[in-house]
Amino acid sequence: MNSPSLSTKPSDRPGQKWLVLTLAALTHTFAVAMPVMCLPVLFKEISGDLGLSLTQVGIIWGLSYLPGVIVSLIGGTLGDRFGTKRTLSVLCVLAGLAGALRGWSGDFFTLAATALVFGFLFPAIPTNVHKTCGVWFPSRQLGLANGIVSMGMALGFTAGSMVSATLLSPWLGGWRHVLFFYGMISIVVGGLWRLTPAAPTSHNKSPEEKKGIPMSQALGRVIRLKNIWLLGLALLGLGGCIQGMLGYLPLHLRSLGWDGPAADSALGTFHAVSMSFVILIALLSDRIGSRKKILVISATMLIAGTGLLSIAGGLLVWTAVVLAGSVRDGFMAVFMTLVIETRGVGPDYAGTALGIVLIFSALGSLIAAPLGNSLVKVNPGLPFILWAAMGLVGFISLLRVTENR
Repeated sequence: MNSPSLSTKPSDRPGQKWLVLTLAALTHTFAVAMPVMCLPVLFKEISGDLGLSLTQVGIIWGLSYLPGVIVSLIGGTLGDRFGTKRTLSVLCVLAGLAGALRGWSGDFFTLAATALVFGFLFPAIPTNVHKTCGVWFPSRQLGLANGIVSMGMALGFTAGSMVSATLLSPWLGGWRHVLFFYGMISIVVGGLWRLTPAAPTSHNKSPEEKKGIPMSQALGRVIRLKNIWLLGLALLGLGGCIQGMLGYLPLHLRSLGWDGPAADSALGTFHAVSMSFVILIALLSDRIGSRKKILVISATMLIAGTGLLSIAGGLLVWTAVVLAGSVRDGFMAVFMTLVIETRGVGPDYAGTALGIVLIFSALGSLIAAPLGNSLVKVNPGLPFILWAAMGLVGFISLLRVTENR
């Protein structure tokens, strides 16, 4: 079977594709990033209310990613089968309901259970958002499109970390109402997806103009691709490195004597810097024609910044935050583009391929936080060393990827 061609799939409705892209970026912002990233800055309030230990906090943070080990794949194959429009509409509504459900938690076990339920839904959303880019945009614009939706994710991470605890919690009346608020917005986003146009026609028809690709056919094709497994291992290490560090950073800075707003602003700065550079990094990958070169440089900076936090204090903390943060979302945008452009994938099988890769990402996020947080009693900086080591393992796997240029 011939590989789908990306470069011969222009949209016949150029104005509509930018509207769809805008909604895709806002989906990342309001249905994924803000509901997820509000937790690290709310953990202080949640811990005091529910009596959680630091290890339990790490478990809660990791449990949100546990179902992603299988959900990312299921969500991707559903997108290939039923189309991204219908899939995203349902997922955003269900994720909104599940995210709000966390606000009803009364102790560690109920919060763990509701975080698990939420984790069964939100990991499938980014898979289909990035597939949407592959369906609507040709290869020459694909890096930019993925960069824009990744900027939406970065915007959500930035806003979620900066306003959830310091602004929304006092204004809405506590952490529970913050989670209810984000859930409501996600439901609205799901409704907006029902209003989007159908996918564009093209020389190589996407699954959304067909009946859809059966799951067995999509899986059978994608799992035979060596590059997909290498990319998955790369994201396991590097994704675990990022998520472990982000969940622990505000608590670590508070333990060093930083006040709450300052600790939260470090996390907000990380995401703000990331958002500032994501489009530039994505455009650069389009211009030079090599995704892998950009990824190797970005991964090096992520690992170095995370490792530096193990010994950083004062001004050095901001140096490490800017070093790692400047490439975080740019890395993810280019990475997702490389997955879609892998020989044998293309837009038709993008959902399944992205789902397999994100399984590894979820696994890395699941194990990184509890393992790292359990080392705090030995040395508060040791978790960052562990996460940098995970990133190095992912970096080695990334070097073995063969790019389809």
